[in-house]
Amino acid sequence: MMPPMEDLDDLDRKILAALHVNGRVSWTDIAQLLGISTTTVARRAQQLFAAGLARVAVLPHLECDGPVNTFIVRLTCAPGSQLRVAGLLAANPDIRYVTIVTGGYDIVFELVAPKDRDLYSMLVEFVHAIPGAQQSSADLVLHTYKVSYDWSVPVLGERAASFAVPPRARTCGRSHLDDVDREVLAAMREDGRASFQSVGRRLGISESTARRRLESMLECGCATVATFIPAAALGYEAEILFWLSVEPSMQDSVAERLADERGVRMIASMLGQASLMCEVIVPTTADIHHFTSRTLASIPGIHSWTAGVQVLTVKRGFLMVPWAEDRIAAALAQRV
Repeated sequence: MMPPMEDLDDLDRKILAALHVNGRVSWTDIAQLLGISTTTVARRAQQLFAAGLARVAVLPHLECDGPVNTFIVRLTCAPGSQLRVAGLLAANPDIRYVTIVTGGYDIVFELVAPKDRDLYSMLVEFVHAIPGAQQSSADLVLHTYKVSYDWSVPVLGERAASFAVPPRARTCGRSHLDDVDREVLAAMREDGRASFQSVGRRLGISESTARRRLESMLECGCATVATFIPAAALGYEAEILFWLSVEPSMQDSVAERLADERGVRMIASMLGQASLMCEVIVPTTADIHHFTSRTLASIPGIHSWTAGVQVLTVKRGFLMVPWAEDRIAAALAQRV
């Protein structure tokens, strides 16, 4: 079970923020940034990982196995079934993201479907066969404007940029990776901080080959290193999903304006009832009020919006987040 956020001190939060900048940054580099010993950083970081407050993963590009369609699905559930439904959804390897929310729906999840896959079986038969699942609404993602969030500056200051990973072109295709590349990705999916020595030993390749393969995939955009941390661990009270109704001719300008906001983690164009979906992370409820009453209200082209608070994120990047595992396991163990 994840420890209470109030038990984290300033050093814990700085280490988590540093890992969010670069999940494979060395303990020595973090120690130099913070002005403390490498031993202290390594010990604290391992405690944070063991407590389920961080997970580092190496993730392949979404289209490394071919073109895909991505759907954002909103789902209502029978009372009391949200955790169990979320756990059953998270067990599906084609679902990248699952969160339990407030508002008109109970769960939001992201389905990544190969373009040759039967959508009816995935979006209708699978979802509504889950006990407790009720009404659903699926929107096709047409374009993603932004997927990034940097907690480092408020916690660490501008010095954290020294070990940040430069943004790469996000293109990849089935022919870009061979069997060894895919084996390296699979070996580092659950533990993105695994040493190249251990990966090489596991796969029967040299340490230098494992290093070269990963570095090449990161450089060309076929893979990325992701660090998953609960926003509350760094003092952020609210993670909100917004659905915006926008004037069609102004959709790009609205999205580009929102992309400049530090608190915005993701913006995507949707084919559905709303024009844009936007994920926002802010420190306090007062910041939510500022975002809705000033930021959204001041952007020309936004007609209306609805929103839901993310009360428990269950899955990100196709991986169960560690801070939700105990709750989901308990819910799945209950008889229905």
